Amino acid sequence: MKYLIDTDWLIDHLSGVEKVKSKLEELAPEGLVISIVSLAEIYEGIFYSREPQRSESALEAFLPGVPVLNINEEICKIFGKERGRLRQQGQIIGDLDLFIASTCLYHNLTLLTNNVSHFERIETLNIIAI
Repeated sequence: MKYLIDTDWLIDHLSGVEKVKSKLEELAPEGLVISIVSLAEIYEGIFYSREPQRSESALEAFLPGVPVLNINEEICKIFGKERGRLRQQGQIIGDLDLFIASTCLYHNLTLLTNNVSHFERIETLNIIAI
Protein backbone atom coordinates (compact mmCIF):
# COMPACT_ATOMS: atom_id res chain seq x y z
CA MET A 1 0.00 0.00 0.00
CA LYS A 2 1.25 3.41 -0.91
CA TYR A 3 -1.65 5.88 -1.03
CA LEU A 4 -4.36 6.86 1.44
CA ILE A 5 -7.50 8.28 -0.16
CA ASP A 6 -8.89 11.28 1.71
CA THR A 7 -12.62 11.68 2.16
CA ASP A 8 -12.95 14.35 -0.54
CA TRP A 9 -11.42 12.08 -3.19
CA LEU A 10 -13.57 9.19 -2.03
CA ILE A 11 -16.70 11.34 -2.38
CA ASP A 12 -15.58 12.47 -5.84
CA HIS A 13 -14.89 8.87 -6.88
CA LEU A 14 -18.28 7.67 -5.65
CA SER A 15 -19.90 10.66 -7.40
CA GLY A 16 -18.24 9.78 -10.69
CA VAL A 17 -15.77 12.68 -10.97
CA GLU A 18 -13.70 11.49 -13.92
CA LYS A 19 -10.34 13.08 -13.06
CA VAL A 20 -10.38 11.45 -9.60
CA LYS A 21 -11.58 8.10 -10.93
CA SER A 22 -8.82 8.10 -13.55
CA LYS A 23 -6.11 9.03 -11.05
CA LEU A 24 -7.24 6.29 -8.63
CA GLU A 25 -7.21 3.74 -11.46
CA GLU A 26 -3.67 4.85 -12.33
CA LEU A 27 -2.44 4.55 -8.72
CA ALA A 28 -4.36 1.40 -7.77
CA PRO A 29 -1.57 -1.04 -8.75
CA GLU A 30 0.69 0.62 -6.15
CA GLY A 31 -1.91 0.16 -3.40
CA LEU A 32 -4.81 2.26 -2.16
CA VAL A 33 -6.26 2.39 1.36
CA ILE A 34 -8.67 4.57 3.31
CA SER A 35 -8.82 5.57 6.96
CA ILE A 36 -11.58 4.40 9.27
CA VAL A 37 -12.15 8.14 9.80
CA SER A 38 -12.98 8.65 6.12
CA LEU A 39 -15.32 5.68 6.26
CA ALA A 40 -17.18 7.32 9.15
CA GLU A 41 -17.38 10.63 7.27
CA ILE A 42 -18.67 8.85 4.17
CA TYR A 43 -21.40 7.10 6.16
CA GLU A 44 -22.56 10.47 7.48
CA GLY A 45 -22.92 11.61 3.88
CA ILE A 46 -24.73 8.42 2.93
CA PHE A 47 -27.27 8.65 5.73
CA TYR A 48 -28.12 12.26 4.87
CA SER A 49 -27.95 12.00 1.08
CA ARG A 50 -30.93 12.27 -1.25
CA GLU A 51 -30.45 8.62 -2.26
CA PRO A 52 -29.01 6.73 0.73
CA GLN A 53 -29.47 3.25 -0.76
CA ARG A 54 -27.75 4.16 -4.03
CA SER A 55 -24.95 5.92 -2.16
CA GLU A 56 -24.38 2.96 0.14
CA SER A 57 -24.39 0.54 -2.80
CA ALA A 58 -21.68 2.61 -4.52
CA LEU A 59 -19.57 2.49 -1.36
CA GLU A 60 -20.09 -1.25 -0.94
CA ALA A 61 -18.96 -1.79 -4.53
CA PHE A 62 -15.78 0.21 -3.88
CA LEU A 63 -14.71 -1.18 -0.49
CA PRO A 64 -13.75 -4.79 -1.34
CA GLY A 65 -10.60 -3.69 -3.17
CA VAL A 66 -9.51 -1.03 -0.67
CA PRO A 67 -8.39 -1.90 2.87
CA VAL A 68 -9.62 0.29 5.74
CA LEU A 69 -6.92 1.30 8.24
CA ASN A 70 -7.87 1.58 11.90
CA ILE A 71 -6.48 4.00 14.45
CA ASN A 72 -3.97 2.54 16.91
CA GLU A 73 -1.98 3.84 19.87
CA GLU A 74 0.98 4.92 17.73
CA ILE A 75 -1.31 6.92 15.43
CA CYS A 76 -2.77 8.56 18.54
CA LYS A 77 0.74 9.56 19.64
CA ILE A 78 1.44 11.15 16.25
CA PHE A 79 -1.94 12.90 16.47
CA GLY A 80 -1.13 14.32 19.92
CA LYS A 81 2.31 15.53 18.89
CA GLU A 82 1.07 17.16 15.68
CA ARG A 83 -2.01 18.68 17.30
CA GLY A 84 0.13 20.28 20.00
CA ARG A 85 2.59 21.61 17.44
CA LEU A 86 -0.19 23.03 15.28
CA ARG A 87 -1.88 24.59 18.31
CA GLN A 88 1.37 26.31 19.34
CA GLN A 89 1.71 27.71 15.83
CA GLY A 90 -1.93 28.84 15.67
CA GLN A 91 -2.43 26.53 12.67
CA ILE A 92 -4.84 23.93 14.12
CA ILE A 93 -6.81 21.77 11.67
CA GLY A 94 -9.87 19.62 12.33
CA ASP A 95 -9.33 16.52 14.42
CA LEU A 96 -10.70 14.18 11.75
CA ASP A 97 -8.26 15.56 9.17
CA LEU A 98 -5.47 15.28 11.70
CA PHE A 99 -6.30 11.62 12.37
CA ILE A 100 -6.20 10.97 8.62
CA ALA A 101 -2.82 12.73 8.35
CA SER A 102 -1.49 10.85 11.40
CA THR A 103 -2.52 7.56 9.80
CA CYS A 104 -0.56 8.52 6.67
CA LEU A 105 2.51 9.41 8.70
CA TYR A 106 2.39 6.19 10.72
CA HIS A 107 2.07 4.00 7.63
CA ASN A 108 4.40 6.16 5.48
CA LEU A 109 1.67 6.80 2.91
CA THR A 110 1.02 9.61 0.46
CA LEU A 111 -2.32 11.37 0.97
CA LEU A 112 -4.61 11.80 -2.03
CA THR A 113 -6.59 14.96 -1.28
CA ASN A 114 -7.64 18.31 -2.67
CA ASN A 115 -7.80 19.79 0.83
CA VAL A 116 -4.22 20.98 0.53
CA SER A 117 -4.69 24.13 2.64
CA HIS A 118 -5.23 22.04 5.77
CA PHE A 119 -2.95 19.09 5.14
CA GLU A 120 0.08 21.10 4.01
CA ARG A 121 0.40 22.23 7.64
CA ILE A 122 1.68 18.74 8.45
CA GLU A 123 5.33 19.25 7.56
CA THR A 124 6.38 15.72 6.61
CA LEU A 125 3.13 14.64 4.94
CA ASN A 126 3.33 13.75 1.24
CA ILE A 127 0.31 14.97 -0.70
CA ILE A 128 -1.01 14.49 -4.21
CA ALA A 129 -3.79 16.82 -5.34
CA ILE A 130 -5.51 17.30 -8.70
